[in-house]
Amino acid sequence: MRKVTAGLFHSVDGVVSDPNLWQFDSFDEDLGKGMTEMMERVDTGVLGRVSYQEWAGYWPNATVDDDFAGFINPMEKFVASRTLPEPLEWQNSHLIQGPLEDFVAELKQRDGGEIAVFGSISVTRQLLFAGLLDELTLMTHPVVAGSGRRLFEDGDPVTRLTLKDEYRTSKGNVISTYSLLGG
Repeated sequence: MRKVTAGLFHSVDGVVSDPNLWQFDSFDEDLGKGMTEMMERVDTGVLGRVSYQEWAGYWPNATVDDDFAGFINPMEKFVASRTLPEPLEWQNSHLIQGPLEDFVAELKQRDGGEIAVFGSISVTRQLLFAGLLDELTLMTHPVVAGSGRRLFEDGDPVTRLTLKDEYRTSKGNVISTYSLLGG
């Protein structure tokens, strides 16, 4: 069975939205190495509508010398949206038909590499609380963002996680990878 993962840039105060506003001065070689290792395992992406629209507006036009552009553009991508029309313009992008949880459960059964949720807070939350997210990696930067969307909200169900791996980068980022308890 394929693994479903999500990795989010994360501030000390828990903000995961708009990392472009606060993470670049602490992005270091160690963090880049971790991103490269992820790119070697992943061959399928899942995005929500907002992330899809932001990324589809940027990555198809990024230079081919950019490692991430060379990784994300040809990859098969599935988009969770009730409002986007088909066909999706970004190469190898497809709308998810039916409930997200059902689609991802079926996708896990197909042959292939790791499935990664990219930048989509709502999709990450939905899959985590449905028990379909195998690993959650939080890349905590040494910054207080002050405002923005957080991954966890008041009223979320109690969800036990197991710390699988943790390390600190040269610029003080803490990379923590969790699985659901027992996973």
